[in-house]
Amino acid sequence: MRVRCRHLKCNARLGEPNPVAKPLELLMRSIVPALALVVLLAACGGERDESAGRGGASSDPGSLSGPPTITSEPWGVTHEGDSVNLYTLRNANGMTVRVSDLGGIVTEVLVPDRDGKLVDVVLGHDSLEDYLDGSSYFGAIVGRYANRIAGGRFELDDTTYELARNDGENHLHGGVRGFDRVLWDAFTVQSGPIPGSPYDVPGAGRASLILSYVSEEGEEGYPGRLDAEVTITLTNGNELKFGYEASTDAPTVVNLTHHGYWNLAGHASGSILDHELELRASRYTPVDTGLIPTGELHHVEGTPFDFRTPTRIGERIDADDEQLRIGGGYDHNFVLDDWTGDGALRLAARLRDPTSGLALEVLTTEPGLQLYSGNVLGDSDVGKEGAVYGQRTGLCLETQHFPDSPNQPEFPSTVLRPGAKYESETVKRIRTE
Repeated sequence: MRVRCRHLKCNARLGEPNPVAKPLELLMRSIVPALALVVLLAACGGERDESAGRGGASSDPGSLSGPPTITSEPWGVTHEGDSVNLYTLRNANGMTVRVSDLGGIVTEVLVPDRDGKLVDVVLGHDSLEDYLDGSSYFGAIVGRYANRIAGGRFELDDTTYELARNDGENHLHGGVRGFDRVLWDAFTVQSGPIPGSPYDVPGAGRASLILSYVSEEGEEGYPGRLDAEVTITLTNGNELKFGYEASTDAPTVVNLTHHGYWNLAGHASGSILDHELELRASRYTPVDTGLIPTGELHHVEGTPFDFRTPTRIGERIDADDEQLRIGGGYDHNFVLDDWTGDGALRLAARLRDPTSGLALEVLTTEPGLQLYSGNVLGDSDVGKEGAVYGQRTGLCLETQHFPDSPNQPEFPSTVLRPGAKYESETVKRIRTE
């Protein structure tokens, strides 16, 4: 695991020659380093609104021009009496994202469809209370370990660790009180073009919510204290970026992701079976009856798991296939073809809804992606505006390391040691067709 600035690539024009006259060029040589430092600090989250702390500063979101904005408002209190805030990120296109500092929950993603109508494309609840009482991980950050660990245990450096078992005999999404249920410290960052800077590029502005949480030694059974940070950023390119970082004081395992349920026709529009999905994955990890990977990597060719070309979700979901019967549909990790472990963002998936004309592109630095087709959503899952989320009314595209990696030595490692840094990035870009 290597340390790098996630956002250096945003300044792609940094090395281009300055076309201005020579006298001005000499002047710029004296001020460019300072300007570059300001841009770099803003892009990498180096300047936080520390004075705001939880509840952050707010900016006027009324104008649909210029860089994205971020505002905050109280959202309620937890059962323990802690105050919770809701943050609103809005860009120049009208795209609006709302995120809570409880669980890093993305409660709403509003985006204009092909007719210019704002559509909320993620499942969720209207109230904080519904999230506190719910169990579907709607829109949350999950960890310390996303997905399943077999038997709720793993061995690291000749020591066996017993984790909370909250999925039958297995450990799921960090346990009984995973990262989806904790209150994160929140800071806001707004950055935009610097007037007069030669590095000013259209749409360079962004608004970010930086969430930090300290998971103490022994929490849900995990070894080591984990200092985690998640940066959620909205750009004027309709990109929703998730940057994850973590460090530890003792060897541990970590695997973080965002558990959003997507329906590009609108959260209350019904089934996602007509959505078209493309995955850059030639293999997947088959599972046993407990949805734990067997350790094998199966080729998708000739199976219902072949999404290498755009395919309707519902085209083969009910096929006579043992793996589909086990999952009740798709609930499987796909092995991304182009992953090399170099930390570069690569296209992993593309989801499209023909009715709204909206398409979601997922880029990630991770080796895997869990496709979950909302198989166990049911009538008890009452969502926003009273919508009833039935089976397969939303799907998840969870970028991740593979499930049960701590017990599968052939899988890419999820071990984090003191002095190293866990880094991961996923970009969810929404386009209109």
